[in-house]
Amino acid sequence: MINPAAVFVVTTENVPGYRVVSVLGEVFGVSSRSRNRVATQGAGLVMVSGGELDSFTDLVAECRYEALERMRLAAAERGANAVLALRFDTENMGDSGGAAIAYGTAVVLSRQPDA
Repeated sequence: MINPAAVFVVTTENVPGYRVVSVLGEVFGVSSRSRNRVATQGAGLVMVSGGELDSFTDLVAECRYEALERMRLAAAERGANAVLALRFDTENMGDSGGAAIAYGTAVVLSRQPDA
């Protein structure tokens, strides 16, 4: 299996200097996090006075990062060395938390010889 950390991930449909050798299909990673009740109450105060909701920002960032890593693992398990057309989707689960999904197309890329 390929090291998941070595799976190249891009938002584009191709990578200059590389060609797609095989398409292995859609891969995704999902993460969900619950909100800390104290942080949620503190965020209520910030919403009244204005400003960034740091605890919610951290929650979204952690969800996205974990979803991305899980997608890389899914791609590596299929034998892919890259994921093309990365997309993210997020979901607010009311007062209880949030979720993120990272998805794209798992492929095997090969470097093209210099022209």
